[in-house]
Amino acid sequence: MSERITDAFVQQFSNNVMQLVQQRGSVLRDAVRTDTQTGKTAFVDQIGGTEPVKRSARHADTPLVATPHSRRRITLVDYEWADLIDEQDKVRLLAEMEGPYSVNASWAMGRAMDDEIVAAALGPAHAGEDGGTTVVLPTGQRIPVSAKGLSIAKLRRARRILRANDVPEDEDLFIAVTARQLDDLLATTEATSQDFNSVKALVDGALNRFMGFTFLHTERLAKDLGGDRRVIAWARTGLQMNMAMEPRARITERPDKSHATQVYFAMSLGATRLEEKKVVEIACDE
Repeated sequence: MSERITDAFVQQFSNNVMQLVQQRGSVLRDAVRTDTQTGKTAFVDQIGGTEPVKRSARHADTPLVATPHSRRRITLVDYEWADLIDEQDKVRLLAEMEGPYSVNASWAMGRAMDDEIVAAALGPAHAGEDGGTTVVLPTGQRIPVSAKGLSIAKLRRARRILRANDVPEDEDLFIAVTARQLDDLLATTEATSQDFNSVKALVDGALNRFMGFTFLHTERLAKDLGGDRRVIAWARTGLQMNMAMEPRARITERPDKSHATQVYFAMSLGATRLEEKKVVEIACDE
């Protein structure tokens, strides 16, 4: 069991177990393409665009247009979570701990989902017939630091990159940011700017859409080697997460641990970037 459970013993004079501040589950799952998966590895088959051929004469030979095919590999990773509650703890505690432990575990599993999505968005994707070709996010999909922090200009550039890549107008666009980037936006919009009120509402949580993006707040975005935050903007179908096993919980007795109660969670999932043209990295100096 967690060695810090003694902090909640009866002498604390409390009937409640308070969950400490943390990201409560996945923020990004609903913003990507999802599917189920059977087997350690799966492939997403794709076809690229083509152009028609002008007919130049009557009774001409039928032209053949080669349709480009590609695929992306998704490899599963497994996650586990477990903790023990001793029989003696149940006597000393005023609150049942199985429920709070289960909630804590499910939130942790959700954060792991987000970590896999973030890593897939900016890391190497695996393409080719057997997934043996490594594909990195090209320079044209990366917005350098330039001005400090996240700015209106960077948001406009990210949207311009995605639209110039023919991302459909009706496809949802998302951007994952930390609290620092939201504050940057507020600082870069003057009170006289028409964007100021929208940004203020965004920071205050009164709305979550701005400049065509749905904003998703997470503090789990990585930094690059230079210490700049790697903000991600993407179209929904640019990223995919496969679930082989949704988080499953088991609460059982462990005879080998003095009959302590074990709260156990497990899941299997994988994620990949499907199309480089649908993902943009924005470097933000913090």
